[in-house]
Amino acid sequence: MTDFHEPVLREKVFQHLVVKEEGLIVDGTLGDGGHTEFILQNTGPLLKVIGIDRDTNALLRAKKRLAPFGDRVAFAHGNYSELQILLKKLNVDKIDGLLLDLGVSSPQIDNAERGFSFMRNGPLDMRMDPSDEVTAAKLLETLSDKELESIIKEYGEERYYRKVVRAIRNAQAISPISTTHQLSKILSGALYSKRPAKIHPATRTFQALRIAVNRELMHLKTALQDSIGVLNAGARLVTITFHSLEDRIVKNFFREEEKSCVCPPRVPVCVCDKKSTLKIITKRVLLPDEEEVARNPRSSSAKMRAAERVYV
Repeated sequence: MTDFHEPVLREKVFQHLVVKEEGLIVDGTLGDGGHTEFILQNTGPLLKVIGIDRDTNALLRAKKRLAPFGDRVAFAHGNYSELQILLKKLNVDKIDGLLLDLGVSSPQIDNAERGFSFMRNGPLDMRMDPSDEVTAAKLLETLSDKELESIIKEYGEERYYRKVVRAIRNAQAISPISTTHQLSKILSGALYSKRPAKIHPATRTFQALRIAVNRELMHLKTALQDSIGVLNAGARLVTITFHSLEDRIVKNFFREEEKSCVCPPRVPVCVCDKKSTLKIITKRVLLPDEEEVARNPRSSSAKMRAAERVYV
């Protein structure tokens, strides 16, 4: 399947997600279907997968890739944060595993018309679901200076966020910013340094706009919380994140759900009645090995975590 992009941490995902040879697993971010393909190839006919994606183009590619598996895989168009709604439409109450491979996919990055990459000139779009109304260009037009500064600071972790916004506003006073190369050029000028930079000056702002356009952090928090209600006892939840904001959300969620008591230390007897819902499987974050990074450089920032649903 050389026509399709290689899924990140494929073997580790399989090892931590698939705990039995039968049941139903949800790939909440199906993309090209690489993880699902590997799961189906290495399990028997009693294990099935539901693939969810908000990108209709991705669903079309995945359907082509996964056609040989017939009714072992079903597809749903939507956001992984709509997990409970989408499963209800498919008459599914509980599942035996959930995979969330977050961030933008290689096909989305490589398609200049999607506007995700500052390396390829195209419309300043960044929508993972092309049917959504708000593009990155629209955000630059409609947000106040304070709102834009907040997004670039919080989502992009850009220390020079004020300088970036000033440069954007100065450029907009001359003409609208509608393409990726326009914005990239503005950012390169605003953040120019004689010292060699580890990353391109546009990296953090592009990340921030993409997260804002697609409301990625909000959707992640919703999906994590809702997953508790649909996972069977012993089912696994596996996440792959690509930046610190996502990883922090997952890590903190896992830790909170693993706790069985949140009473203050001075309280001698538990009165909170909190029950543990997850057991953390990966005590440390799992990373791609050197061989995978050499083969697929985009995997270098991937971080995987896994937890198991428990019932008391």
